[in-house]
Amino acid sequence: MHWYKITPLDILLFRDCKPFSPGDGSWAKSLFPPMPITVFQALRSLSTPTTNQAERSKRDLTFLGPFLLDSNHTLWLPTPKDLVCLYPPGEDRKTSSDNWSEIQRLQPIDHEHGEWKHLVFGGEIDPLVLNKKWSGNVSPPKPWIKAEALFDYLQGKKNNSNWQKTDFHSNPWKTQVLPHIQMQTDKRQVKDADGYFTEVAIRMEDGWCFVAALNLEVSESVIRLGGEGHRALVSSLKLEADDILKAQLDLLLKSDRSSTVSNFAYLLTPGLALFDETRYSAYPQAWKLKGCATDKALLWGGVSTLRQDLEGNKTKEEFALLPQRAFVPPGTVYIFKGELSANPQVLPEDGGRWLETFQKLNYGKLLWGKN
Repeated sequence: MHWYKITPLDILLFRDCKPFSPGDGSWAKSLFPPMPITVFQALRSLSTPTTNQAERSKRDLTFLGPFLLDSNHTLWLPTPKDLVCLYPPGEDRKTSSDNWSEIQRLQPIDHEHGEWKHLVFGGEIDPLVLNKKWSGNVSPPKPWIKAEALFDYLQGKKNNSNWQKTDFHSNPWKTQVLPHIQMQTDKRQVKDADGYFTEVAIRMEDGWCFVAALNLEVSESVIRLGGEGHRALVSSLKLEADDILKAQLDLLLKSDRSSTVSNFAYLLTPGLALFDETRYSAYPQAWKLKGCATDKALLWGGVSTLRQDLEGNKTKEEFALLPQRAFVPPGTVYIFKGELSANPQVLPEDGGRWLETFQKLNYGKLLWGKN
């Protein structure tokens, strides 16, 4: 696998699943960070162009990412969802997000008795609660955690008192609202239909970029990333002089459980768990879980273009709608009970070529640790 830096040269726009068409009051939001397949398709555009349907259908490329990297070559990953910050009494968590006194991990509690029976997750999984009386405010930490701190957390080296303020970081980007106005031909008036709409784009802070792995060697190039006109510079990530970063990225590529006693897993990339044919869940229904900490699902789907090969080496492109799916967000935490398969993933067990694509792009990848 080759690791690459993807540095934005413009604002970025990755539209969410909401159907969108220009018109009065139309508001196109951005899903950020982008889904893995979006970044993968951008990197794959640097490979040799395909000439027929058979070549386009090959699932021979493997991808992992994207993750965040700052100007100091510090790797940042989604913060685990089972961590909470405890603020001293009288401290306002909204105005002083770094003034917490300690960080606690939520713990499963027996729901069969007492008031907790009303907070059961999924009907049978024990709720995760703060195992400590606290009179102050409680709030989640910042959304990004240093890779070094995450690995210590997975290995059980982080207790309630040895977390640092610098282990977490807020979102390193800002939103930028872009109004679009289309004028009538030969008139100084806006078109009545499809004349006005607004996009919410993302501008990353200086020095921040994405990193992603692909089993294909490409040269430094500028790619289109997201919407039309949004560009990014792709360059090889130099790891020869950075042993710490190289070791961290190597750990991300591993997917095996560290031992047979590992009963705790952290979701590194978006996963997909079907409840039935049309509904999605936060975890595969076959799993035996003691606890789960997650957030609202990432809804993704939209417009695509299907290519159909015709006679005489001609290609026909057709408009198509991608199925909308509810993905489990990265940072979700699972506490298991009972036996597990060798390398479970947060993906459906049965599926067709789309499932093979998700596996090649490392959707639903778990990092294992000790609870």
